[in-house]
This record gives sequence, C-alpha cells and structure tokens, in this order.
Amino acid sequence: MCGDVCFVGFSKSLFIPFSGSLLLESKINPNTAYQKQQDTLIVWSEAENYDLALSFQEKAGCDEIWEKICQVQGKDPSVEVTQDLIESEEEHIEEMPETSPLIDLPTCELNKLEEIADLVTSVLSSPIRREKLALALENEGYIKKLLQLFQVCENLENTEGLHHLYEIIRGILFLNKATLFEVMFSDECIMDVVGCLEYDPSLAQPKRHREFLTKTAKFKEVIPITDSELRQKIHQTYRVQYIQDIILPTPSVFEENFLSTLTSFIFFNKVEIVSMLQEDEKFLSEVFAQLTDEATDDDKRCELVNFFKEFCAFSQTLQPQNRDAFFKTLAKLGILPALEIVMGMDDLQVRSAATDIFSYLVEFSPSMVREFVMQEAQQSDDDILLINVVIEQMICDTDPELGGAVQLMGLLRTLIDPENMLATANKTEKSEFLNFFYNHCMHVLTAPLLANTSEDKCEKDAVVGSTKSNTICPDNYQTAQLLALILELLTFCVEHHTYHIKNYIMNKDLLRRVLVLMNSKHTFLALCALRFMRRIIGLKDEFYNRYITKGNLFEPVINALLDNGTRYNLLNSAVIELFEFIRVEDIKSLIAHIVENFYNALESIEYVQTFKGLKTKYEQEKDRQSQKLNSVPSILRSNRFRRDARALEEDEEMWFNEDEEEEGEAVVPPVEKSKQEDDFPDSYEKFMETKKAKESEDKENLPKRTSAGGFKFTFSHSASAANGANGANSKSVAAQTSPASSNGSSSKSTALSPAVPAPKGSLVGLVDYPDDEDDDEEEETSPRKRPRLGS
Repeated sequence: MCGDVCFVGFSKSLFIPFSGSLLLESKINPNTAYQKQQDTLIVWSEAENYDLALSFQEKAGCDEIWEKICQVQGKDPSVEVTQDLIESEEEHIEEMPETSPLIDLPTCELNKLEEIADLVTSVLSSPIRREKLALALENEGYIKKLLQLFQVCENLENTEGLHHLYEIIRGILFLNKATLFEVMFSDECIMDVVGCLEYDPSLAQPKRHREFLTKTAKFKEVIPITDSELRQKIHQTYRVQYIQDIILPTPSVFEENFLSTLTSFIFFNKVEIVSMLQEDEKFLSEVFAQLTDEATDDDKRCELVNFFKEFCAFSQTLQPQNRDAFFKTLAKLGILPALEIVMGMDDLQVRSAATDIFSYLVEFSPSMVREFVMQEAQQSDDDILLINVVIEQMICDTDPELGGAVQLMGLLRTLIDPENMLATANKTEKSEFLNFFYNHCMHVLTAPLLANTSEDKCEKDAVVGSTKSNTICPDNYQTAQLLALILELLTFCVEHHTYHIKNYIMNKDLLRRVLVLMNSKHTFLALCALRFMRRIIGLKDEFYNRYITKGNLFEPVINALLDNGTRYNLLNSAVIELFEFIRVEDIKSLIAHIVENFYNALESIEYVQTFKGLKTKYEQEKDRQSQKLNSVPSILRSNRFRRDARALEEDEEMWFNEDEEEEGEAVVPPVEKSKQEDDFPDSYEKFMETKKAKESEDKENLPKRTSAGGFKFTFSHSASAANGANGANSKSVAAQTSPASSNGSSSKSTALSPAVPAPKGSLVGLVDYPDDEDDDEEEETSPRKRPRLGS
C-alpha cells in the first residue's frame, strides 16, 4: 500500500518496517465496518476474533488508504465509520450477561495450557468476549486451578508450560475485572501470581521477584500494628503496586486502558489504609510521642518521619471531606510542633522528609499553618518559630543546586500570598498575619541579603585590580542562587503586599542594598536585583519614586548598562525596558531626574529611541509649564507668586520628610504604627492647610534673593536621608537655581542635586530667572556626589 504503513493484529502483534515485500494482504469487504481513529489509524475486524489496525506515520498516508476503502464501499471519505454500528458489540454489552452463553473453558490440564493461552489472548480485542471470559473464570474457580498447575510446572521445570502460564496470567490481568483481582491478590494466591509473571518468554532467564518480595523487601513497623486486617492490607497494597510498576511491561497503545481497574484497586486500598490508621488514635499518639522524644535515636526518628511522609502521600487519595478530617486529626495530635523539631535536625534525610510533610500541610490549608505560627509567636522567641525554622533551612541548604531551598521558597510564598487569605472566614487574617510576618520573620529572610551587601562585606570581597570604582558584592555561585531566591520572594512581596513591604524597604534602605547586586558577575543575580526595582517602579507610587530619586538609585542601574557596553544580552534589554516603561507611562518625576542627571551619559545610546524619548517628554513638560506661566496675568507672575511656589516646595519637603527625625525613623511609619493607604487624603488635607497658612504670610517672609536673582534653598542630600536614617546628621547643601538649558543637558541643570528632583507641581528648574554677574558668593558650599558614568 504505502511505505509508511504498519500492520498490527490484536491477537498477534506485528510491527515490521517496510522492506518492499508483502507483509499482509486484506481484501476490502463491502460489508465490513472500517473505523478511522486519530487521523493515523484505521481499525476493522476479520472473522469472529481477529481484529486488525493500520497505523500510519503521517496523516496523508492514512487519508489515501481511507479514500480507497470509502470508494469501494461507496461512502463519503469525510465519515469516520463506513458502516452503521447500531448492531455493534458495544450496543450489546449490557445485555450480554443474561442473553449470551459464557465461553467454554478448556479443562485445566498441563496439555491444555497452550489452548488456554491462545483463548485468553484472543479475547482482549473484544469487550464482549472479555466480559464472557471474566465471568467464566470467576464462576468456575479457574484461577486457583491455574496456579496449582503453576506449582506443578515449576516442580517439573516445565519451561514451555511456565511460558504459557505467563501469557495466561498476564491476559487475565488485562481483563480488567476487580472480582478477579480479589482472587489473584489474596494472601493465598498473590505470590503464585508473581511467580507466573517471572517467566516472561522474552527473557533468557526468569526474574526473581518473589525472592525480592520475601527476603529483600522488609516491612518496618515503626509502631507495632495490632490490627491484622490493616497489616494485611498494607502488605497487599505494596505487592500489587510492585506488580503494576515493576513486573508488568509498559502497556502498548492498545493496552493502555486494560489496567485501569488495577489502578483503582490500589487507590481504594490506600483509602482504606489511611482511614484505618486515622481511626486508631492510640497508634498515632504513640508515633507522635516517639517522634518528638529527645531519647529517640536517629534511625528510629528517620523511620517515623518517613512513615508520616508516606501516610500524608496516601491521604491524597481521599475525598475532600475525608482529607479535611485527616489533616484536622494530625493538627489535633500536634503535627506542626513535631515538624518544628524535626526540621531543625542535622539529618538531611529527616529534614527532607519533614519538608515534604510540611508541603502537604501548606498545600492543604495555608490558614491552618498561619494560625499555628501566630499563636506560637505569643509564647516563643522568634528564633524557634516554625516559619523562621523554614527560612533558616532554606538559607542553610547544602545542596549546590538548592533544590530544597527552592521547595521551601515556594511554600513561603504560598503562606504569605494574600490571595489564599481572602477565602477564609477570618476577615482579619491578612492584616494580622502580615503584621506578624514583617515583625517576626522578615529580618530572618533578608539577613543573607543585608549581610552580603554591607559595605564591610563588599570591601573585604572586592576584586583586586577591578576597573570598576564600585565594590563587587560577594557572589560565589551558591550564595548568588540563594540571594536570587530571596529577591524573588521580596519581589513577590512588592507586588502583593502594600504598606508592609513599603515600610520595610524604606526603613532598611533595602533597594539601595539590593542594587549593589547589579555588580554581580552572575547575570541572573543582577537581573533579579533589576526585576526587584522594576516591580517597585511598576507600581507608579510617588512615595517609591521620591525614595528612588532622593537616594539617586538609578546610578547603579545606569552604571550596569554602561559597563555592559555594546553587548546585546538580557541585561541590556531588561535595563532598556525599565526606562522604556518610565517613558511610556510618563512618570514625570523619574523622567526629570533621569534627564537632568544622566542624559549626558545616555545620549550616545542611539540603537533605541528610549533615551531621546525621555528627553522629548522632559522638554514637552517644560514647555507645558512655561505655557501655563505665560497664560497667568503678569501681576501674578510677581515675586509673590514665586514666593508661593517656593513655599509649596518647602511644604512638600516638610510633609515627605516629616518622619525623617533623629532616631533613624522611616519615611513612612513602621508596621506597628503604619496607616492604611486610605489615610492619604487626610495627610493631603493637612498639607493644604499648611499651604494656605503660608499664603497668608506677608512679604517679609519671602526667601532671600541671591545676587544672581535666584532663590537659595537647602535640602538633605545624604543616602541616609533617603531612608530616614541619621537624619540629624544629614548635611544641608545650598543650591543655586540657574537657567534651565533648552536641551536639558546636565551641565546647565546643576541647580538640582542628582539626589533631589523638583517635586511634582513645583516650578523649580522650570522657570528662567535673570542672572546677575556677581554670583560667586552663592556657589554651593559642598561638592555634589556625581554618578559614575562610564570609565
């Protein structure tokens, strides 16, 4: 027919590559029902128990043969079945047991084994015949007779008979009948069934499965099981699972559904085991007592933990309501305090099993775990809290690839995810748990990050002879992986938490510390740091924007871009995407800061239009502000108007910095004292009242005009001012307003420090004032920190 065609018979399998010779010839019968399946398979029956299938590599070959079949039978090739199947076997399956006679089984004798094997194999392709054979085997007690023949053949070393028995027992398993499994997997029969399956005709020597099950595999009772039925069920389940997973070969495409009942048999056995163990509270109580007893030796504790791991794995087979009762029983017995103890142990195998158990609990009910740790916090130190134990295990993972740390990080993310807190009946769970987490746990999570980005650490580990003026953060591969995991979790917090993470970032000046990692030799870690900043900017929160501009936090990002040079890589694309987002979203405060302080270094980058676009946005905003000024009557553009503009700026400075006091407090209050973001309107009203009070002042309160005709103002410039630390020691720098250049170059925009942009709505830097020649007296008294741009 076609070079890519294979012929497969259900009673005898044949899969031979095309060699030019005729493999099988079959005439197209006008009355035969042909079926086209899955675009590459044509199935039909010949004679009573001989089913065939054509399997094609490509759809085109199948379509060609299908058209020929339909042509002979006068059918449209678009149909999938050429004959009406109303009278097919499937329609009669339900009637079969009552209306059809059973199959006559040959007598169970040694000389009949080949005939029995052929019969069992031949019925597998026909649902009706499989059902008939199953009933015949069940009614006549035939399976036990076959297993008696197996013992005879083995004693006589009758290899041919043993091969036939392999085919027979394997075929009976493929009948997929639970009633037959009950017989075959009974204590009386199961080892003989395993014995029959050892004699696979395709193997030169039989396997020794029975020897493994009886001598090698040992059943360990961590606590003696007194219930004989439970013990028998555990043994049976293990052996049947062994038959399915180890002994039986992987089923072919035609056999894949033949063992579905075997899978169900194992499933329901596991349900029974879990239910029987759960009801035996004395047994479970003893297990928990030994698990947490300090006198228990390490080997015993390892066995106990592995028992619970398997126990929890079995619980996944339960129905939702039963699984709920199961985990509530474990919680009542103290599974979480027990895990807290074993997760902190030195034994790696014990910790790994405990982590798996913890993952089952978190997956089932994050709220149950959260409730436990919050109650625990009221009577325990932070160091021994369950979540902190989990974090410490993540940090201390000895695996070079941090496989355990990745698993634990996923569990932590589930626990701190507000999305799975919303479905609980306790409406305050979100605020209560996040307050708990940021007060008791966040410092443990960020400890490696802060330790590896401290100035002392960086200076100690700086690369000798580095061409970079900034220090290089310590970043061996495993540490870099760990920091990347922590940053991934913090990025999640930025995206899903609100004022909690904002308070923490500003309290700890966290973004500045994270951006130290932009110097890492591991690009993936630098990208994690950049992604953290990108999430913050993506919120378009002016508190964050002000924190970034005051701290001059674009400097390490731009330095990384310049150090990357002309390499077109992921880091280059990610940095440019960050600036493109700022341009597209028109975040004015950030645009002004970038253009005024960094445009000279960026204007040479012309392979994208991002930076020129930022400059254009900046100039358009300047023009818009100028037009607004020109539209105001000249009397309002007097000194008084300019005084109000300066007053507005001072008020904004006071408002944004009102918490930057001597004690190193945050820009926004800590978690305990923080307000909901809904309080923002109240703060704004307070700010407007201050503004009106300033407007009522007389001209004697005007700022002093400098000799250049501008106004002198002061601002906090140090890095600590950005996060409120050491605010009392922050140096004030006198800055001179000067005409803003028409092209926005940084050489003429020095009126504003790189660390302090003009507040939104302010006119500083946007209005031209007349210059006097004698302005030397008002020069800045302290040097401005310039970013490292280029070499």
